[in-house]
Amino acid sequence: MLQDILLTVAAAAPAAVGGAANNAEALNQMGFAHLFKEMTSAPGEFIVSWVVFLMLVVMSFGSWWYTIVNFIKNTVVSNRADAVVRTFWETPNAQDAIRFMEEQPANEPFSKIALDCAQAAAHHQRHEGSRLVDALNRSEFIDRALRQAVTRESAKLENGMTWLATVGATAPFVGLLGTVWGIYGALIKIGATGQASIDAVAGPVGEALIMTAFGLFVAIPAVLAYNAFNRANRNTYAKFDTFAHDLHDFFATGSRVGDVPAKR
Repeated sequence: MLQDILLTVAAAAPAAVGGAANNAEALNQMGFAHLFKEMTSAPGEFIVSWVVFLMLVVMSFGSWWYTIVNFIKNTVVSNRADAVVRTFWETPNAQDAIRFMEEQPANEPFSKIALDCAQAAAHHQRHEGSRLVDALNRSEFIDRALRQAVTRESAKLENGMTWLATVGATAPFVGLLGTVWGIYGALIKIGATGQASIDAVAGPVGEALIMTAFGLFVAIPAVLAYNAFNRANRNTYAKFDTFAHDLHDFFATGSRVGDVPAKR
């Protein structure tokens, strides 16, 4: 009796070892390296996977590019905003204040808004008695110039936001397309070979799921960056509006609301 049990165990051991080896091999085939190796060895069979992969790479590269660029731009604008505005209003002479704005970098938005306003006021003053003055008074002319300047500078801050929003919304579905197509190909292979063991299923399905993970990896940073920059831009827009209202009061009436005495 004992001898029969030992013979049975001995016979089952190779099968168990073989099954364990197959399972280990299946797990090794679920990695990104194995997927990329298969895609490289037979690119024609993985055309959809290649398209999905390259789309996600482009999305990721563009997202990180706009994230870095917008981070630098928002940091510079935010750090210089208060100093530029404060120096403009604290400069006792209007010409010196305008000269200070002209010395600011080309990417500094508050100085460009002030310069557009000053140029509009000077242009209107030079054409006193003309049809321009009859059509638009000084306040309306300056207001139009300020609106255009604020709109232009606000649009510059929006650069890249559409890309981040698009990537955050579509990258998971692009990755899901790769997963669905990968699972579809795996099922076709299983049907053709007639093998439905764990080593035949786990590898192809696991590789297909990598595309979904890649899509999420691309989308999540884009969504976080979009929300962060959207909030930062709203704060900057509010500063634009406040500064533009003060500029309008100053160039239209000669002083800001609440200033005593008026700045000259």
